Amino acid sequence: MLIFMNRNIPILKPPVSLIARWLPLFSVGMLLAASPLVQAQSLPTIIVQPHPVDLTLPAEAVVEAVKQATLAAQVSGRVTEMRVDAGQAVKKGDLLMRIDAREAVEGAAGASAQSINAKANYERLKNLRQQNFISAAALDKARADFEAAQATSAQAGVGVAHATVTAPISGIVAQRLIELGEMAAPGKSLLTIYDPDGLRVTASIPQYKLPQMRAVKQARVEFPELGKWVDARAVILLPTADAATHVSQVRVTLPAETVDVIPGMFARVHFVIGRAVKMTVPQAAVLRRGEVAAVYVQNAQGALSLRQLRLGEALGNEIEVLAGLNAGEQVVLDPIKAGIALKSVPERAK
Repeated sequence: MLIFMNRNIPILKPPVSLIARWLPLFSVGMLLAASPLVQAQSLPTIIVQPHPVDLTLPAEAVVEAVKQATLAAQVSGRVTEMRVDAGQAVKKGDLLMRIDAREAVEGAAGASAQSINAKANYERLKNLRQQNFISAAALDKARADFEAAQATSAQAGVGVAHATVTAPISGIVAQRLIELGEMAAPGKSLLTIYDPDGLRVTASIPQYKLPQMRAVKQARVEFPELGKWVDARAVILLPTADAATHVSQVRVTLPAETVDVIPGMFARVHFVIGRAVKMTVPQAAVLRRGEVAAVYVQNAQGALSLRQLRLGEALGNEIEVLAGLNAGEQVVLDPIKAGIALKSVPERAK
């Protein structure tokens, strides 16, 4: 249980070395605590009060595309035309590249000629069979040869059509895996395309946390490198576990309007597992020097003072305050402006 005694907060004193590092930076603020000479200069503030917050279970995750396609060559030939590059937006059906498929064209022509010959032979033997000049087995073999030649010719024609590569989905070109002039071969990867409007993050959850996860319906996704938080659209716990690591995957769908997020990016998912009442302050209002944290507090007369805090866990853009503030106090949201205000006090006041 936390006990607040006015402004004398029951917290452990920081090491002497840390205090020494703080004195040059904040001595003015400490000496002028609650000084009437330090007046507010339109500083943005917030009144802190205990309020309900989400209790979360954090897990590291990776961004994935729900719709992604890797295009592979289906004919042999040299790439003669390249119309896209990585990062370019394309629409379904857009021409992406052309492959010189002369070998495939020649093969298709040969297959077509074989199909014509097989058909003519089958028709001839069918007439002979009607006159009982050949056996039924001979006619069956001719029909089988004709059908096989037809299939070969059709497949060769499809191969020629695949010399023109088009986009199977609308999206962004993530990778271009072949260059103009290179040889394409059946099965060789050419391009990767993903739909930026369909993204998700996948997190791995250990077995002992699965009972908590089964009731989770909400989550917030943090992108530390971007300084961005978004609310998840859906949380899906997959009903399987990895035999080697004994973890289960959880897929968290991102909203369609999420920007600057790409597949492969690191993310941290905060699964909501309950609610509790806590005192918090915006993280941007906190000054940190090593293990010491503080905020500027403004009293009713507009005077500023620097208040050391004991902090708890991060809660999105907020952070829990365990000691150092009382309910109803005003915390300055911009500590830089507050520091400037303190330094602008006349020298005689110091």
